[in-house]
Amino acid sequence: MRGNQQRDAPRARRDLRGNVSVLVIAVMVVAFLLCTAVARLGFGVAEKSRANNAADAAALTAADVLASGAMPADACAAARHTAVDNGARLLTCRCRASSAETGSTGSAAAEVTVAIGDARAWARAQVDAPVIAGYRAGAAPGESK
Repeated sequence: MRGNQQRDAPRARRDLRGNVSVLVIAVMVVAFLLCTAVARLGFGVAEKSRANNAADAAALTAADVLASGAMPADACAAARHTAVDNGARLLTCRCRASSAETGSTGSAAAEVTVAIGDARAWARAQVDAPVIAGYRAGAAPGESK
């Protein structure tokens, strides 16, 4: 019997040699899938950041245009243009202006929602009308000319 075991030993080793190749291929597939998942996650985070930046810029633009005395439709058009310049599309735009009352300042507020791919972002900006007028005249905030 002992002779048969010695003759069968090389055949058993040969049968195990292919197992390492299968294991290496399986590890490579898992590593590839993990790298793909991490890359997609990173792309999603970058896309959301770009959408946030575009929403902030669009809201600030709309509030600025509204504070300068323009109509809400013009402010939303400016917000749409700014969103497009940032690679986004404007989904919603709401503008509100309050006039100056006795002893208070008027303000303009804009709320926008933008999308870049699957990422959506919302932003709100409010600007005091006299502050905008001061900036356009070249004065710093709190400074009078």
